Amino acid sequence: MISTILVIVTIGVSLLAFSNNEYMNKLIFNPYMIDRNKQWYRFITSGFIHADFIHLAVNMFVLFSFGGIIENYFSMYFENKASYYYVLLYFGGLVTSIIPTFKKNKNNMYYNALGASGAVSAVIFAFILLEPMQKICLYGILCLPSIVFGIAYLIYCYYMDKKGGDNVNHDAHLWGGLFGFFFTVLLKPNLLISFFQKLIYFRDVI
Repeated sequence: MISTILVIVTIGVSLLAFSNNEYMNKLIFNPYMIDRNKQWYRFITSGFIHADFIHLAVNMFVLFSFGGIIENYFSMYFENKASYYYVLLYFGGLVTSIIPTFKKNKNNMYYNALGASGAVSAVIFAFILLEPMQKICLYGILCLPSIVFGIAYLIYCYYMDKKGGDNVNHDAHLWGGLFGFFFTVLLKPNLLISFFQKLIYFRDVI
């Protein structure tokens, strides 16, 4: 339910920003403006706008695909606190993912970032913790166990962040994913034991 609301609101805000540059500039993540003018709200609002339709579509498709699964797990594990924890997972991932970006670029008035990728990465890595051997399919073609996907994803993000030049904040993807995994562990430490048990069981089956 929360994931659906987030998808609807994000699509609405992003579409509005596509046609209104002034609105986009007020919401976008600009470390310089945040640091100089204390516009801390940009840590949140930047997650509701996107660079283009493809950026928006990919993030919202992934959120819609995995968000409901995580909400169901949280309802099972945390009952009446499930919604609260899911909101913390999502927005905690969003904020945490761009803290390193803020520190690196707070003196660069020309640096901007936007998108829900850090938050969505947090949701994906919560799923990886809960279902490490469940397949994740890329474009419906290449299907990998989620743990394999997660490791490859982190390596790719780290490499591309160091390489640079593609105008994508890979650092946010990496930190958002790590936040999602360890935040969920913090909520229920036994999940880490279950995570390794599933990996061991799969190895023994093979």
